[in-house]
Amino acid sequence: MPTLEGGLRLEAESEVDWQILYAIPHDAAGTDLASRLGDLVTDDSLAEDWNDFVVPDLKSQFDNQIEHVSDAIREAHASAEGERGTISIKPAESSIWYGVLNQARLSLEEMHHFGNRDQVDLTGQDPNRRTAFFRSQFYCALQSEMLRHGLI
Repeated sequence: MPTLEGGLRLEAESEVDWQILYAIPHDAAGTDLASRLGDLVTDDSLAEDWNDFVVPDLKSQFDNQIEHVSDAIREAHASAEGERGTISIKPAESSIWYGVLNQARLSLEEMHHFGNRDQVDLTGQDPNRRTAFFRSQFYCALQSEMLRHGLI
């Protein structure tokens, strides 16, 4: 839900909610997005420079974002002492959260190849694939809320 300060507040009402929140940085760490972006560079000389100079800094930036979100979740969970709790996403850190959610969605898509969500049929699918799809949809909804409230 939006806050008066202009951010968002996530409310975890159960241990299951906390586990879903912990899945954000876990899923985001599932792909090397920096290298994947480098694969899009088709000119061999530019690709080599990209891999040598851009990828390490980009990877470090992505890793720092994941660590920030992971720390925020861990601290909020510890403060809640296993009960209901909240995480505040301040406007100044919203781009970090948005980026990590994006990395998580890209990682899940790379792993499961969901494609267009309106065409996904989860009937009879492996439970891990189903839960990954629902996490991806949650991440998308959270990103949409961030956009809707002008955080990005």
